[in-house]
Amino acid sequence: MTTGSPTPAYPTDARPRSSEPRRSRLRTFLPLGLAAWLVLEIWLLTVVAGATSGLVVLLLLVAGFVLGAVVIKRAGRRAFRNLNEALQRGAPSDRSGGNGLMMLGGLLLMIPGLASDLVGLLLLLPPVQKAVGAFGERKLREAARTPGTLGDAFQQARIHRPDGKVVPGEVIRGEVIRDEQ
Repeated sequence: MTTGSPTPAYPTDARPRSSEPRRSRLRTFLPLGLAAWLVLEIWLLTVVAGATSGLVVLLLLVAGFVLGAVVIKRAGRRAFRNLNEALQRGAPSDRSGGNGLMMLGGLLLMIPGLASDLVGLLLLLPPVQKAVGAFGERKLREAARTPGTLGDAFQQARIHRPDGKVVPGEVIRGEVIRDEQ
């Protein structure tokens, strides 16, 4: 007897086919990492509240929020000033000054929690900013060279023929390689 509902292409108890893309590590571990971070923050707040008082914890959270707001405002002003100076010179700004990492540190200070406050305070230190910035640049360069990643997506191009057909292609060092089909 037919119920009218389509039958699945493969049994529901079967494992996913190998042709289906695997779930990335980031999609797997990011929710677990965020949950662990949240548990750590709550645990630290309860330990500090038990050792001192709830008022001290509240004052620490308010002080972190205010300090984070001041840091973000200051870093934003510096970034805007650097942009204006670069526009007046007519040349791109070659110094970022770590404004992005300072803003991230300020944001972490504004997030309620003691562990995020500690990481935010560390990001305000110039040696830590330099190390994190160098690490981030190195990882971005590696990602740009790895085929099949976001960096590879920026290398892809479409070639328009005079007859209006679009030929998918890839740009490698300024040269165009056509994928004829």
